[in-house]
Amino acid sequence: MTRQGDSTTRLADLEARCAELEEHNRALAAQRDHYQWLAESSTDLISRHARDGTFLYASRAARDLLGYEPEELIGVSAYDLFHPADLADLLNKSPRVYYHDGFYQQTYRFRARDGHYVWFETTSRTRRDPQSGELLDILCVSRDVGRRIHAEANRERLARVVESTTDPVLFMDAEERLFYVNEAARRLLHAPREGATRRLADAYTAASLADLRDIVLPAVARYGSWSGELEMRGPDGPVPVLSVVMAHSGPGAEPGHVSLLNRDIRLRKAAEAQARRHQDQIAHANRLATTGELASNIAHELNQPLGAIANYASGALLKLDADPAPPAEALRLPLERIREQVARLAERLRHIRTFVRKGQVRTRPLALDEVADAACRLCEWQFQQARVEVELALPATLPRVIADPVALEQVLVNLLLNALEASRERPGAERVTLAARRTGRREVTLTVSDQGPGVPSAQAARIFAPFHSSRPEGLGMGLAISQSLMEAMGGSLRLLPTDGSGGATFAATLLAESSPTEPATRR
Repeated sequence: MTRQGDSTTRLADLEARCAELEEHNRALAAQRDHYQWLAESSTDLISRHARDGTFLYASRAARDLLGYEPEELIGVSAYDLFHPADLADLLNKSPRVYYHDGFYQQTYRFRARDGHYVWFETTSRTRRDPQSGELLDILCVSRDVGRRIHAEANRERLARVVESTTDPVLFMDAEERLFYVNEAARRLLHAPREGATRRLADAYTAASLADLRDIVLPAVARYGSWSGELEMRGPDGPVPVLSVVMAHSGPGAEPGHVSLLNRDIRLRKAAEAQARRHQDQIAHANRLATTGELASNIAHELNQPLGAIANYASGALLKLDADPAPPAEALRLPLERIREQVARLAERLRHIRTFVRKGQVRTRPLALDEVADAACRLCEWQFQQARVEVELALPATLPRVIADPVALEQVLVNLLLNALEASRERPGAERVTLAARRTGRREVTLTVSDQGPGVPSAQAARIFAPFHSSRPEGLGMGLAISQSLMEAMGGSLRLLPTDGSGGATFAATLLAESSPTEPATRR
């Protein structure tokens, strides 16, 4: 009985062990199937290779990544599909990488079925016999990194461009620290390539720094970018720059990081200043030429008060001759009249001197009717001689305009004299109208209209071109200068289309002063 019991126990133990072994084998099979499923489901190429690189196994990702069916790769050496340059890099690595460390990573190009190369990043692990140390196989996981490689190449090219450009480029973080400054900016700021942390205040003048903090950076935070003019600190003083400020965006971008791209515009500013000086000189020459045309009117303006002074002085002398001892009160009236005429003469001389004086265009709020009246008085004698009337149509409710009084008067004188010449060319033309109206919330338009023959359509397109004139004796600069002066004052001058009934109308548009209830426009 004892022997039979022992046999029964051993049989039960054996069956239990067999059951455990079967359960273990099933678990291993399930685990192997699970790993197989993971390998076949992965978008990365999972492969196993012999020592010479021959494919022993390839997952289904080979179909999507390379165009090969996995069975087609079995028996093929992976090294035969390497790009030649990348294979040389791999083979030049120390053998210790493959045979001793057992783990290595390689980025290379691998030839697909259609002949094009795919950028792979492969992580490899060697497997060895634990007893003999002999290399059994190499397990590899390969991932398509083409997009990353191309993106890195693009970034590298852009980095080289940014570093080599002549425009100063700065990268700034949310704390106003400049964490990148390109070579052009380093030269401008006299900054070392490496060293102490630079800040935004080191790169821009105090006024531009205030604009950056109060206007630019809030606009960038809201809209993503801003462009305009700023001033950077230079070794010889402020450097005007045209700046583009952009927020960093995309994956990995830190909040508050911005790029500041700056273009040195010193040459442009100098050219603009030179052009303004030339324009001022041309406008001054035009005023002198206009003064010559108005010489008869000026003589008449001066002759009238001088004649009145002479008459009152003669009358006073006649009174003294008739009665050598008259009361002093008897001379009050002629002396007051003489004083009035002297004041009038002085005012007219100051006006003429101001008109011909050389100076820059400086805009300020001014009353339009005062400038229009002064321009009409300058041209009054010419209009009287030609028997042409100047009709003023200026509403009392017009706001003040932003203009330079001398420049605006010069424009009106040019337009009035041109209208007078056009009126002389057409019999029956007896009126020139100077009108104004409000054409917008912050805009006033002046018009000068004549009853002349009008401007032919062939000439209308080039009427503002320099040296273009319809008169044989004309220089052709009046309208060109007038248009430049209007633009310098922030306005415009244009020829309005006509309905074919004759005459020409020029419209000069100016910015109006804002009312107390309207916000002022920043200029």
